Amino acid sequence: MSRLISENVHILESDQDAINAAYQVADFALEGRNDRDQHRKLPFDEIDLFSQKGLSGLRIPKKYGGAEVSNKTLAHVFRIINKADSSLGQIPQNQIALLNMINIMGTEPQKQFIYSEILKGKRLANGGPERNTKDSRTLNTTLSIENDKYIVHGQKFYSTGSNFADWLAIKAVHPEGHVVLTIIDRHAQGVEVINDWNGFGQRTTSSGTVILNHVEIDPFLIFDERLLGNQPNYRGAYSQLLQVAIDVGIAEAAFEDTLTAVRKARPIVDANVEKASFEHYTLQEVGRSKILLDAAILLLDEAAEFLDHLDQFESVTAEQAAEASIKVAEAKIYANDAALHISEKLLELGGSRSSLSQHNLDQHWRNARVHTLHDPIRWKLHAVGDYYLNNTFPARHAWI
Repeated sequence: MSRLISENVHILESDQDAINAAYQVADFALEGRNDRDQHRKLPFDEIDLFSQKGLSGLRIPKKYGGAEVSNKTLAHVFRIINKADSSLGQIPQNQIALLNMINIMGTEPQKQFIYSEILKGKRLANGGPERNTKDSRTLNTTLSIENDKYIVHGQKFYSTGSNFADWLAIKAVHPEGHVVLTIIDRHAQGVEVINDWNGFGQRTTSSGTVILNHVEIDPFLIFDERLLGNQPNYRGAYSQLLQVAIDVGIAEAAFEDTLTAVRKARPIVDANVEKASFEHYTLQEVGRSKILLDAAILLLDEAAEFLDHLDQFESVTAEQAAEASIKVAEAKIYANDAALHISEKLLELGGSRSSLSQHNLDQHWRNARVHTLHDPIRWKLHAVGDYYLNNTFPARHAWI
């Protein structure tokens, strides 16, 4: 496994710089995507390139040395990379969302330190939700204070990107009963990262188990999550914007492969046409898919532009935060449908040939199906309906 040194890390200077870097990472990632997916090879070199190109810190505020690109550019960058390889594209989204949370919760010294390290190429991954709890927010992981030492003990799953990380962001229950976010050295004594993620999609995201066996941590890197609720913010909409971009990227890849597959497919005999691309019903389905994809992209851009509008203010109202969540939820609904519908139609319209394993065309549907399970749209539809009909603001957490 290769690893970066800080001298190799590019510091992004503009939105266009970030987009150019994203295309370079995407081109490299696409070369080995199918082999990685089929053999569950983790994308170490691809993640190194993502960091080297400076994309890890693309939203770090300018006052701390980052490019602070727009939310619209952020969404575009993630669309580009996820079109090339959505497993790769899912890995850094947690870091981007976590850095936003740190911007809300952190002290100036904490932010200066963490942002500086990220801009040097350091990587941050999450220790995800825990297994065998009543819901994804319930925690058994604890923070204790023993002889003036701060100790974290517990076990996490869905820990996306953990094999690539220098730091792990671990939520734990403080002795006083509230939840804290702790930033832990991934190589500290007592930390074990296990690549046991075996989902049928998003195969190479390194979303497996993290075991924390009485790990001593630095108290300087503890954040009180109660600060997230002290005033209205749109960190949920921000986090979800990345999920929308992932789904749109999958849909774009599936649509591009649909065009290629149909042009190679044989027509149905009853169609009485020379090529499958002339079949009337195929034309209809491809047209439907393109419209659905375009709508998803437009809604994603509209939601991102609204977050950019809110970025102009030092603080937002509860009404503005709710509107941000609803706009992103609407985009997520269309992105969900576009990714699933287009990736399924790819196999149907491509014919029997499209099912051959060497083409690996099923990866788009597998990836879409697994990723869209993270935040089911049935609850987003509920939130949207309740908002417009009853003026009920959506819940404030990372998944709405």
